Amino acid sequence: MTLNEYQKEAMTTATFGAGEKLVYPILGLVGEAGELANKYKKVLRDDSGVLSPAVREALKAELGDVLWYVAAVAKDLDTSLEIIAEDNIIKLKDRHSRGVVGGSGDNR
Repeated sequence: MTLNEYQKEAMTTATFGAGEKLVYPILGLVGEAGELANKYKKVLRDDSGVLSPAVREALKAELGDVLWYVAAVAKDLDTSLEIIAEDNIIKLKDRHSRGVVGGSGDNR
């Protein structure tokens, strides 16, 4: 499945209205990313960072929810996941070639 195929299929399950364009998927993305982080935080706290098969599956499920919301945000920005991915690779390769992958700031 390509990223664009995923995005198209994922959006068939969207139930939020046009009035929530951008705001709903951005808030959902932050919430799901928080759930992913929280699950892993508990692995660090309770299991010394060792992932059990059950926790690994739970993290994968949360990551899928994150992907759904990324797809929804991209759609609401009138772009595709593939364009987002391609542009990101171009940016990262440029930073890598200039030796500025580390550090901070959007325009490094």
